[in-house]
Amino acid sequence: MSIQQAADFTHQTVLLHEAVDALGITDQRTSGIYVDGTFGRGGHSRLLLSQLGSNGRLIAFDKDTQAIASAKEILDPRFHIVHDSFAAIAEALPELGVGKVDGILMDLGISSPQVDDASRGFSFRSDGPLDMRMDTTRGISAAEWLATAEEQQITEVIKNYGEERFAFQIAKAIVARRKTDAIRGTRQLAEIVAHAVKTREKGKDPATRTFQAIRIFINKELEDLEIGLAAAYESLAPYGRMSVISFHSLEDRIVKQFFASKVKVEQPDRRLPIRHLDLPQPKMRLLNRIKPSEAEVSANPRSRSAILRVAERLPEGDA
Repeated sequence: MSIQQAADFTHQTVLLHEAVDALGITDQRTSGIYVDGTFGRGGHSRLLLSQLGSNGRLIAFDKDTQAIASAKEILDPRFHIVHDSFAAIAEALPELGVGKVDGILMDLGISSPQVDDASRGFSFRSDGPLDMRMDTTRGISAAEWLATAEEQQITEVIKNYGEERFAFQIAKAIVARRKTDAIRGTRQLAEIVAHAVKTREKGKDPATRTFQAIRIFINKELEDLEIGLAAAYESLAPYGRMSVISFHSLEDRIVKQFFASKVKVEQPDRRLPIRHLDLPQPKMRLLNRIKPSEAEVSANPRSRSAILRVAERLPEGDA
């Protein structure tokens, strides 16, 4: 697909101003270094750049080749794009001569162009090749995985990443079909799932959970998220902020638990003679939890499930 064709698919950035405002780019911090961990189509990045001064710097990450092509249209010396997952922050920032950063934003949702472009294989609403890779230059496609994966592994992926109660039946149907017919298309997979799912959730296609599960697995989304959160925290300067938007319960649970692990401290035995200064201190402070407004959901229904969580790194010994 050409850049022009990719541009035909529009994307509405979810919680655009809320996520950027949460980073707290005050007049004193406009010369700081910031990271957009998920460039997408650049909504957050462009707003971030508009708030930075001439000495500010923005480093963005994305695995999607079309997102990289879109990022290269930003001809701003303060901006740099890295073709990789935000899980590579720990390695990429030092290579760019960056130590600590003042804020990191992550939008964990897939972009509308990815969903709406049938050739990407993320959606079953239009027929297309069953690919599902964020980065089409690396890894195996969903079709290639489904052609060889064991029934038990397919069951576990659909159950664990899709929270699908009919995972066993779906996996069994997939394995049975591939014996006679290679599963290469999105509609083909959706039809297999539809026949295997006995009851349907109101207002939701029976294939929704299966497609979500396979996409998460193929792209190692949850593993990347756990690595990326830890690396992002280590990269933050004191009082640097993390602004993370999640779109489903598995992601949000990981973000919530990660922040909680940095906020919560183990309390020592009160009977021990420990000075107050020596007591363990929290490493982060929770600042906010924001959901899209009714107006945003009305204008962009895909934003409905979004949750923005914001936390700030604390200096050592500062509660």
